[in-house]
Amino acid sequence: MNSKLIRFLIFLPVLATSVAWSKGSATSAEVKEFVIALKPDKNPDQMISERALLEAELTKSLTKKVKVIIPTSSAVILQGFANGTIDIGYLSSLDMVNAENVKAAEILLAGEIAGKTSYESLWLVKSTSELKSVDDLKNKQVAFASRTSTSGFLIPYWDLIVTGKLKPKESVDKYFSSVWYGTGYVSAVQKVLDGSVEAAAVSDYVFLGDKHLTLEEKAKLKILDRQGPVPTHVIANRLNLNPSDKLAIKKALLLMNEKNSDLRDKLFTSKLVEVDQKKHLHSTRDALLKTGIVVDVK
Repeated sequence: MNSKLIRFLIFLPVLATSVAWSKGSATSAEVKEFVIALKPDKNPDQMISERALLEAELTKSLTKKVKVIIPTSSAVILQGFANGTIDIGYLSSLDMVNAENVKAAEILLAGEIAGKTSYESLWLVKSTSELKSVDDLKNKQVAFASRTSTSGFLIPYWDLIVTGKLKPKESVDKYFSSVWYGTGYVSAVQKVLDGSVEAAAVSDYVFLGDKHLTLEEKAKLKILDRQGPVPTHVIANRLNLNPSDKLAIKKALLLMNEKNSDLRDKLFTSKLVEVDQKKHLHSTRDALLKTGIVVDVK
């Protein structure tokens, strides 16, 4: 698939709702109810339970009611930022660059894992595979987590260019014999497990954590190679959120580091910290530029 088509597919949701971005960035009045949006990236029933717990936790810390919603996609969250119906959203770094580009949101907090605000992208293969590195994947069949995944597509694509395996903006089809795009990390891994492809690109926490794969599945897999850094996910606020509301929700979320780290980890994976937005998103922006997926990234 050429880079122009990939670019269109990734930004189609944003283009479809671009009218909403014209609202402007003037600071709005204080909200009566905080609306927080989470990405639907795991078991729906589990997320419903966690949503209720987060509502209760933050309503207790704040003087205002909190409503947590689970939209169908990050494009819906960006739309909500623009029209003022969503105040806070949990986003990947790629989603955040999209939000930044259309002036819809800014980073409020980011995740910190083992003292770092980045993690790695992995190529996984069967534990019995004789392949030694990503160099051995040339002319092989592979799976990416999805066309819009940061760690499961963008960063490994970027790494192929940085290491000289592809030229800037050259399609991944030039390196692999065939490419399959999944609907998430697990779908890509399943292609490795059933023998359809040699390797799958996913986030490191898919293999190293315990939320996505069973112990039996992980026993059949191994890490072929690593690439990164991948900026951790962020909690963003709409750009025109009232400063007092922004400060209040930031304090409430940071309080979870001390008072409810178990719920924090279930929802946001790790400790929450303040970051410099420009520095945090650097590798994602560079990856978008080198792959050609984004035009005029600033």
